[in-house]
Amino acid sequence: MSEPTAESKSEPKQVYDPATIEPKWQRFWVERDVFRTPNPGDADFDAGKPKFYALDMFPYPSAAGLHVGHPEGYTATDIVSRYKRAKGFNVLHPMGWDAFGLPAEQYAIQTNTHPAKTTAANVETFRGQLQRLGFSYDWNREISTADPKYFRWTQWIWKRLYERGLAYESNAPVWWCEALGTVLANDEVINGRSERGDHPCERRPLRQWVLKITEYAERLLNDIDGLDWSESLKTMQREWIGKSEGAEVDFDVIGHADTKIRVFTTRPDTLFGASFMVLAPEHPLVDAITATAQRGAVDGYKKTAASKSELERTDLAKDKSGVWTGAYAQNPLYPEGDERGRIPVWIADYVIVTYGTGAIMAVPAGDERDFEFAQKFDLAIPGIFAPATGDAEADAKVAAGQACCTAEVPYAAHCHTADGSLQLAGLAMAEAKRKTIEWLVARGRGEAKVTYKMRDWLFSRQRYWGEPFPVLHTQDGVELVPDDQLPVELPHMDDFKPGGVPESPLIRAREWVETKDAKGRPAQREINTMPGAAGSSWYFLRFCDPHNEQQFCSKAASDYWLPVDLYVGGTEHAVGHLLYSRFWTKVLHDAGHVGVVEPFHKLYNQGMIQAFAYEDGRGGIVPMKDVKEIGDEAVHATTGESLKRIVTKMSKRYGNVVNPDEVVGEYGADTLRLYEMYMGPLADSKPWNPKDVPGLYRFLQRAWRLAVPEHAENGAIHAHLREDRDGDPALEKALHRTIHKVDGDIGRMAFNTAIAAMMIFVNDATKAIDKLSRGQLLRFAQLLQPFAPHLAEELWARLSGEGLLAYAAWPQVDPAMLVDDEVEIAVQVLGKVRGRVTVATGAAKDEVLAAARAAVAGHLEGKTVVKEIVVPGKLVNFVVR
Repeated sequence: MSEPTAESKSEPKQVYDPATIEPKWQRFWVERDVFRTPNPGDADFDAGKPKFYALDMFPYPSAAGLHVGHPEGYTATDIVSRYKRAKGFNVLHPMGWDAFGLPAEQYAIQTNTHPAKTTAANVETFRGQLQRLGFSYDWNREISTADPKYFRWTQWIWKRLYERGLAYESNAPVWWCEALGTVLANDEVINGRSERGDHPCERRPLRQWVLKITEYAERLLNDIDGLDWSESLKTMQREWIGKSEGAEVDFDVIGHADTKIRVFTTRPDTLFGASFMVLAPEHPLVDAITATAQRGAVDGYKKTAASKSELERTDLAKDKSGVWTGAYAQNPLYPEGDERGRIPVWIADYVIVTYGTGAIMAVPAGDERDFEFAQKFDLAIPGIFAPATGDAEADAKVAAGQACCTAEVPYAAHCHTADGSLQLAGLAMAEAKRKTIEWLVARGRGEAKVTYKMRDWLFSRQRYWGEPFPVLHTQDGVELVPDDQLPVELPHMDDFKPGGVPESPLIRAREWVETKDAKGRPAQREINTMPGAAGSSWYFLRFCDPHNEQQFCSKAASDYWLPVDLYVGGTEHAVGHLLYSRFWTKVLHDAGHVGVVEPFHKLYNQGMIQAFAYEDGRGGIVPMKDVKEIGDEAVHATTGESLKRIVTKMSKRYGNVVNPDEVVGEYGADTLRLYEMYMGPLADSKPWNPKDVPGLYRFLQRAWRLAVPEHAENGAIHAHLREDRDGDPALEKALHRTIHKVDGDIGRMAFNTAIAAMMIFVNDATKAIDKLSRGQLLRFAQLLQPFAPHLAEELWARLSGEGLLAYAAWPQVDPAMLVDDEVEIAVQVLGKVRGRVTVATGAAKDEVLAAARAAVAGHLEGKTVVKEIVVPGKLVNFVVR
């Protein structure tokens, strides 16, 4: 038998094993409550530290669990949170669950399981996945919008809205979705179909609770200017709010005594050119003024319009449609009997009943849409402008009403009233608007008006799984449930499915619905429930004080933590959640409950993580299970057809959804975190490429090897790291530059370049590993900690770092270390680079010139130098002849 070799006698390899390292530290962080954040008033609260509140848009806990798109934003906020702790901040970094709403209920219906059970199970899955990714959340502050302890305060806040006149009942037309069995808000319907499930929707009048967000339109518009949000997102909110300044004008309906049509216009100065009117099909006057002969056509058109989304109806590119009601209205600028003032009244779907007054005066000479409508239906187009652009032919067409003009040009001479009391010729547009409004006001025919495109917030759902309203319907009207009886909880129902009619399934819970009012008389509970956006409109406040049973949040806690310093989430919430949260915050501020008027100071929208998919020759997506990849090519596994690779969203249908658990199982959470941040700029959308993931794993392996020898006792580190000594000067300089780079990049949310800088340092340190000191490696672990916290904490512990790395102070940069000792400069002769030379940083001009002359001596030989140009630290140029 042969003797064992030296290699076989050695200790087994100490490999980088995230499957061992990561669970160890995750258990430690949870069991020791490492990331618990004290509040003002707590014994361990440090009032001397600045605060930082980092918040993720909390997830809806679906049955599918996380996909790799979720951790992108969560990793970003975790990096910043860990960094801020290291910089000496009190950091609030919480997580919770947006657990009420349609998605949870739809899943419960599909699985025939009560939504309370499915939601609880899904929350457990999500929590476990997030903890396996090493996020430094304070789990003591975990909340769920479906928890009665939470929605008690959602109901309490709704009561304050009602008491301030900001909640009311309405029978306005709403989006009804038969398949989902509920009303949807405007932002939940896209092209006449539900955003959730892509089901057809139609407009129906239905009793709803509505929140008067329009009361805050001006403040929502003005206050956005001071927020650190992207300009594109600010623009989305401004356009959704849609402020317009102009006038409301009354038109008498001819033949209908005391019936007036009121319109809003931003161009009252064009009233002389109003040649017809258009009402929204849902306008309340349509039925009253429609002539008998037109009744059939009008009713048919109304039914067709009800199935279209507002986006479809207002699309400028769509073919114009409409029906004449048979009625006429009187233009108030013209006297009765003047045919120019007798204008037909039409209905058309491009007019929306909830925008302005639901009626418009049509001025085809000054509005492209009205011009196209008039041309199609052969309606009058009176010219009201007299342009003088120098293009005689074009000017003549505008003057004759044969073309539309939307620019500011002179008014035609005939734009005046019969008595001359209003004359627009010669006036600038602003002056013409002002004088027209004054004329209308003086005669009781109109008034100056500011309107908003944004409508009040439909706040009811005809579903089971949502917050009940704290409302009783009594003989005397609405009665609010007293605060001390909150929360109003949902009754348990085995059958909670929608009944296929616009009525909540709660109507079937008769014992719950039938109750008594404050006077002991029979009353009924409100059977509508609140929308999913209710709980998310204030959750950032509850995170500040989640265990307070006396208030939704103490003012001391909200005054300290708010506003949120960094809020990360997608742009899809621009005109929904973000607007609603701003509205609720302002209401609570006005009621004296919070000190801030804006909830989110800085908002950062991460890009979408997409995935590769494959397309066949017909443009159809081929499921990944049917794709065979051969190198860089792909073919259909069955037919052999060559396929084209494209980038698209992750979808179960395409089979390209990536589960983070699979990545963590193979490479570890630190690798997943690093890869998601290294893919590209955080704000950009980018495709997930599994071939790139191993590169980040190898980087972590190299970082591990800086401390841990391949063959040694378990837990050992390199011998030269077991004692303190001075590190290599070149590595020290490289480390300081890396600290400086990572420090700045985290502040800019440029995590990909921060990781690249750390990779460069690891490469440099690997080449000079014997010269690497313990102190240098400890500081590198501090840099790595926000990005790859498990490995960094393990390295810190093995190197006997002081205390816990999660709370170690951020390493300092020596500015002197950022300056090069030497610099390479280009040497030019007549502007062409002829050589390069290295000189000491800050060398005197004479020294630089001497070195430069020596470097290009051959090019200067036999020539006369007539000028020497020196750009310090960059170049020398010799001008010769």
